[in-house]
Formats: sequence, C-alpha cells, structure tokens
Amino acid sequence: MRHKRTVRHVVGNILGEGHTVRHVVVHLLTPLLMCFGMGLSYLGAFHAPQAHTHGLKVAVVGTSARSHLLAQAVKDKAGDALDVTTVPDRAAARRQIMDRDLVAAYVPSPRHAELLVAEANSDTSAEAAEEVFTAVAARQGASLEVTDLSRSASGDPTHTSLFFLLVALSVGSYAGVAAIVATGAALSVWTRAAIGIATALAVSVIGAVLAGPCFHVVDHDLWGVWGMALMYSAGILTIGIGLHTFLKRSTTLVLMVLFVMLNFTSSGGVFEPELQNGFFGALHAFWNGAGFVEGVRSLLYFDSAGLGSRILSLVLWLVAGLLLVAAAAIAERRTTSVPAPVTPREADALEEMGEAVAV
Repeated sequence: MRHKRTVRHVVGNILGEGHTVRHVVVHLLTPLLMCFGMGLSYLGAFHAPQAHTHGLKVAVVGTSARSHLLAQAVKDKAGDALDVTTVPDRAAARRQIMDRDLVAAYVPSPRHAELLVAEANSDTSAEAAEEVFTAVAARQGASLEVTDLSRSASGDPTHTSLFFLLVALSVGSYAGVAAIVATGAALSVWTRAAIGIATALAVSVIGAVLAGPCFHVVDHDLWGVWGMALMYSAGILTIGIGLHTFLKRSTTLVLMVLFVMLNFTSSGGVFEPELQNGFFGALHAFWNGAGFVEGVRSLLYFDSAGLGSRILSLVLWLVAGLLLVAAAAIAERRTTSVPAPVTPREADALEEMGEAVAV
C-alpha cells in the first residue's frame, strides 16, 4: 500500500509539474515574439542605411550649362539613391533646405566648393550627402567646406536627443496603460480613460522638464514641445485602454508592435525615410512617433515648416484613441455593467510586461 501511495504521489507531482511547465511555456511565447519582432523591426529598419538610400533630395547651385551637366552626372552615378535638381543661387538653396525640401545643396567652385546642409533635419542624411559631394569636389580638384545652416540647443549638439525624448514619453505612456488596466479593471472605461489623460499630462510634464530646464535639449518654444508631447502620450494611452477591452492580455504585445517596433523605427529619429526601406519610409509619413519627432524639429529648428501636418497626425491618433474608448464603452455596456476584475496573475503579468519595454 505504501508503495502504491508513493507511485501515485510521484505521478501526481509529474503531472502537476507538466501542467506548470506548459503554463510557463505559454507565457514565454509573448517575450519570444517580442524578441523576434524587435530584431526584425530594428535590424530591418537600421541595418544598412546606405543600401536603402533612395530619393535623397539634393541640389547643385547654378544656372549654367555646366551646373546642369554636373547635376546630371551626379544623378547618373547615384541612380535612384539621389533626387538631384538645380537651384539658381545660394539664397534659393538655403531657403529650400530650411523649408525641409532639400537635404543638401552643392555650391561648385574651382578650388573651394561648399555644401549647405541642415544637420538638425537629419545628421545621418547630411553625412550621406557629404560623402557624395566630397567625392564630387575631389574629382573637380576642389576642397569641400560643409556649412550647417541649422542651430543647435546647448544640450543637443548632435540633434539626436529628441529621439530619446520620444523613447521616454513612449515608455511612460506604454507602461501607464499596463498599470491602469491591471489595477483599474473595476472602473468604467471612461474613468480609466480619464486616468489615462491625467497620466499623459504627468508624462508630458516630466518630458518637458527633462528636455528643457534639466538637460537643455529644448531652449525655446518649450510650451509647444510640451503640447505635442501631451497629444502623443494621450494618443498611446487612450488607444491602449480602448484596445484592452477587446484584446485583453494580447494588448501588451499589440502595443509593443504599434508603439515600439513600428514607432521608433519609423520616427526619423535615427534615419530619415530616404535612408530606410520603403516600408518604414512609408510609415514615417503618418505614424505618431514621426509626428512628434518631426513636429518638434520643425518647431525648434525650421520656423515651423511642415508643422501643421505633423500636429494633424498627432490629433488623428488621439481621436483614434478616443473612438476606441467609445467603442470599448459600448462593448462593456453590452456585456456587463461591471467589468470582470483582472486576476492577480494577470495583473502581475501586465505590470511585468509594461516594465519590459526595450529600445
């Protein structure tokens, strides 16, 4: 009898452990999918910018036949990588660069050629143009002087800090969704959304303080930067809160895809769309991270050139979030007056995944 009890005990332990192992494996699928998605998106977006260069807008300054021949020669050699035009004079070239219509303009000279760029628009794009026209100047026997037309804030000499501000705002917003849905499931979806808007306010204030008086990344128009940060954060929070009603535990993975994998890679904070493949370049036109980064760049460095379209994109993302919240409210009203509470295990999983945002 003792032997039989021992066997049953051993078999019970094995079966119990097997159930636990299966449970662990199921929960490991989400981080493994995140690992695959992060690698696929980041390497796909950033691994070979030179190989993906297409349509980089540059110009040769001059109206003579020689200037047009030079522009055509550069175009023929570069192929689809460059979109080469001519502009009549240096002033016109400067105006188009500051309107963000050109990445660079080459001013030919027999001995001292000049390349006009705006590094605040994209340092990597300016470097790509400099590489091309350094070779052009060398073939003409001239040296090349690079003139940066944009100004830099004291805390952002490389013009890359706006991308890291985007990361900070995204992490605060994304983790805020996990905390709200994990601990506030008994609340109505509109109450959760109101808490989300308050969270967005806190996230945007933190971002503005860090970018402004703390690190001097932003040295003017801080109120405008804060407003865009608020819209950006509120968009993520309302979308996440609205989606949770329909997706439940899958919300974490979906938010990671939307606001990390696709968002950071298409924001233009590392490479402009002309240095990326067509997929991420297309996302750059309307994704919310690009709306924030490019909107702030326009406000700070380019006299608000193109700012309206970027603010519109942030507004539309926020409207999409509010519409999702409204749809969630209707769905919850049809099912039950009080949402089912999140179990402790689900709450722990949501909070852990909310903290596991990687860049």
